[in-house]
Amino acid sequence: MNALPFVIAAYAVGAIGIGGVLVWSWVSMRRAEKAADALRGERR
Repeated sequence: MNALPFVIAAYAVGAIGIGGVLVWSWVSMRRAEKAADALRGERR
């Protein structure tokens, strides 16, 4: 039995997971920056 499809699938799941965490972190960071700017009364 060839294990290559399982290895490719595992890498794909890992890459999608990492991409999802990166997007989630970026969105959270932007939201936090906006809230911090609002508390200081500054605009960018």
